[in-house]
Amino acid sequence: MTSHRSTPLTADVIVAGAGAVGLALAVALARDGFSVVSLGSASASRNGRTVALLDGSVRMLRALQVWPRLEGLAAPLAVMRLVDDTGSLFRVPPVNFKASEIGLPAFGYNIENADLVESLMRVANDTVGLVRVDALLRDFHQTEGGIVVRTDGGAEIAARLLIAADGASSPTRIMAGIATRTTDYPQVALTTVLHHAAPHGNVSTEFHTREGPFTLVPLPANDEARHRSSLVWVMTPAKASERQSLAPLAFAQAIESQSRLLLGRVKPQGIVGRFPIRSTVADRLVGTRLALAGEAAHALPPIGAQGLNLSFRDAATLVDHLAKARQAGLDHGSATVLAGYERARMGDIAVRSRGVDMLNSALLSRLLPVDLLRGAGLLALASIPAARQAVMREGLRPQHAVPSLMR
Repeated sequence: MTSHRSTPLTADVIVAGAGAVGLALAVALARDGFSVVSLGSASASRNGRTVALLDGSVRMLRALQVWPRLEGLAAPLAVMRLVDDTGSLFRVPPVNFKASEIGLPAFGYNIENADLVESLMRVANDTVGLVRVDALLRDFHQTEGGIVVRTDGGAEIAARLLIAADGASSPTRIMAGIATRTTDYPQVALTTVLHHAAPHGNVSTEFHTREGPFTLVPLPANDEARHRSSLVWVMTPAKASERQSLAPLAFAQAIESQSRLLLGRVKPQGIVGRFPIRSTVADRLVGTRLALAGEAAHALPPIGAQGLNLSFRDAATLVDHLAKARQAGLDHGSATVLAGYERARMGDIAVRSRGVDMLNSALLSRLLPVDLLRGAGLLALASIPAARQAVMREGLRPQHAVPSLMR
């Protein structure tokens, strides 16, 4: 339910942020018996942004009973194809990662971000033990044994734990004085949804160019078009401004040229979104009565579908640690419990963030040794099934310490 109360609220947990990660956390904790206040304005604009939900994330959404609302809005990703379009002297053939090689019908599913958030909000509104407060966090302070949050509407909410899931520019993280390591890349991404002439065949194709990835990801048919895909096109800021200023037909022709008419003639739909490419990783994931999750903890460039799936692993792992603490009769907001969550997540976050940074930096580099190493790696993946399968399994989710909601 949605609350606009001015009288004080109390809860076991406050979740700041009403995007996909914050709402999933709030629903999962409430289903585990915690009283939860979800704080934030839940709205997702239709700006062409989609998310690829890999196998572990889909399992989590099934466990939260959200997936039945999403299944008809998502397209399966049966094959992920990498195409070297850098113009490197060391050219390699396309690498096809097939889910069937590791016994899965699909790696996951692609869905518009707005559909995901809207479906999570509907489930949140129907979840017992979960109170929605449509306001933003203004400040907070610790008390003996707890934390008190004040909203921009003047309401106060008391709990044992505050979870910051309020995005890459997290006001909560900033107020807590948690520093970040941020890398700004000389790139921006343009996003849109495409209608196209040729079927995508449930194949996601990522062209590696010198400016960054150009990625076409399947979407399901709808009443408007039989063939649909999402586009994430990473490029220099100057190129982005130039392409955004193109007339619709010229922009479509630029997409067709870059994609080599892979999907036939295309027609962009709706607005073209634009966002900067940067990597942000928090120095720590916890503070006094505070835990970070999702992009408040780490935000990565859109390469390899790691961003939201990494964030959902934060959520599922945090739920495990809080539930175990409650079962053991421990204070779920204590330093000991939160330290366990931080230890469980820091390794995965470090590996994924370094991997994405290395791949993106390798695309931008024109140094011959870097080209040779990148090309040799792609060639190994193309020609050695065992290596390809290992990368696929690890890309879906770490094979150790899988959180309960993702099993």
